Amino acid sequence: MNPSREQELQIDNYLTKLRECLPNMSVADREEIVREISVHIRECAQEPGRSVDEILERVGSPENLASQYGQDLLIRHASRGFSPFLILRATMALAQRGIEGFLLFLGTVIGYGMGASLALTALLKPIFPNNVGLWIGPRSVNFGFHVPVPSDSVHEVFGQSYILVALVLAYFFFWVTTVGIRWYLRKSRQRAPIFGRGGMVQAVGLF
Repeated sequence: MNPSREQELQIDNYLTKLRECLPNMSVADREEIVREISVHIRECAQEPGRSVDEILERVGSPENLASQYGQDLLIRHASRGFSPFLILRATMALAQRGIEGFLLFLGTVIGYGMGASLALTALLKPIFPNNVGLWIGPRSVNFGFHVPVPSDSVHEVFGQSYILVALVLAYFFFWVTTVGIRWYLRKSRQRAPIFGRGGMVQAVGLF
């Protein structure tokens, strides 16, 4: 059963609001999203016993649907890019979706946090040469910033070479975190694709 004129107007109003709420993206991407949602809403409306009100309620408000598209677009870009800020934003969005996303965000914060901390100590070494380094003693190992006391029996291992060591380790943490998160995001999209024809429609439960 084809939607009535009143139902068509209802669908068009929904799609207009969706178009207005969609985040910054190319016109082609925005119109493809609207077209996809339009096709599937109208296909569902032709099924016996299905009302447009019921379908739109299942899809959710234009604001929520546009927000999902915005987050998934961010995740797709992060899975292809190397920007730590982009990856952090993407994993932060995933953290709102469940425990798996939260753990991924936590791992990202820890990985980048370790890298940033090491890079900071490398910058501080020339300023505080007697306080930054790898400190080793009979019962302790301290990597980073250390405030010696008279009873200390620890000594610093690397000297000024610590700067190179810290920078190499910082790069390692940034590289491993970035590559690992990108790999996970790509695998997640293959396991439960959101983009591609019909992806979002399945994600919001139209079928």
